[in-house]
Amino acid sequence: MRAEFRLWHEGDQLYYVMFDPKAPKDPVLMDTFPIASQAIQALMPILIAAIKSDNILRHKIFQIEFLGTLAGDMLVTLVYHRRLDEAWQQVAQQLADQLGISIIGRSRKQKQVIGRDYVTETLKVSTGTFSYQQPEQAFTQPNGEVNKAMINWAVAAATQCSGDLLELYCGIGNFTLPLAPCFDNIIATELSKVATAAAQVNRLENAIDNIEFVRMSAEDMSSALANERPFRRLSHLKKPLDSYNLKTLLVDPPRAGLDDKTLEIARQFDKVIYISCNPQTLLANLAALAPSHRIDKLAFLISFPHTT
Repeated sequence: MRAEFRLWHEGDQLYYVMFDPKAPKDPVLMDTFPIASQAIQALMPILIAAIKSDNILRHKIFQIEFLGTLAGDMLVTLVYHRRLDEAWQQVAQQLADQLGISIIGRSRKQKQVIGRDYVTETLKVSTGTFSYQQPEQAFTQPNGEVNKAMINWAVAAATQCSGDLLELYCGIGNFTLPLAPCFDNIIATELSKVATAAAQVNRLENAIDNIEFVRMSAEDMSSALANERPFRRLSHLKKPLDSYNLKTLLVDPPRAGLDDKTLEIARQFDKVIYISCNPQTLLANLAALAPSHRIDKLAFLISFPHTT
């Protein structure tokens, strides 16, 4: 549901390209991209033909980013090495109307939005149907169908839990919303300002009242749990942090995995639900948690089939 391409100019021709890290100067032409969603695959040739035929859209463009949803929404970001003027806005508006999509134009210190700077997604999972606002610059799971399977797996794991949940790296609330029926309360933290704002919108849109989102790093939340110092960002919670019955921890960290401080906090939870995007750091984190925890459930879900 997400794809990013550089654009390669060669005379009058314009191509989607990617680069192999082993040969970073040699463009690999991407006439087709079969692992993308059908909507992105269908849009790719139409979009590049439209850009190639218009000098204003084409001038100094160097990257295109696609963001789609299972619900059928589509946002395209066009990135330039020049300032975007009123003439660009006019032709971009015409293109957006023609294709029925939103378009964002970006250049250095500039962002022009034609339509919306987010897409909307609807996911039907085991605990209900949930709608999400997915902003252009916030992380979202790249494979919609696999994402639903991941959510259902997390919900199944949570049925063995009780009390309150602490979630770290919650993003836009991808797992948080469907897990709400499984716990009395959820405190969910995320460092990204854009993602946290979207998570708040998504909570309200889905009328969920037992989730509290906090814009805070995992490291700072670990410090708060250890009572090392007070944090003003926790002042809006319904009650003091130490009065929550936080028995379960959900983490979905970046590729670097959990830091030592967060691992130390994780050892204090009855149950840990760990979503990983890096088998190597997952292995290291599991080894660190082995003295205090054992593995009850394990699943492998492939977001990028037919790739290494």
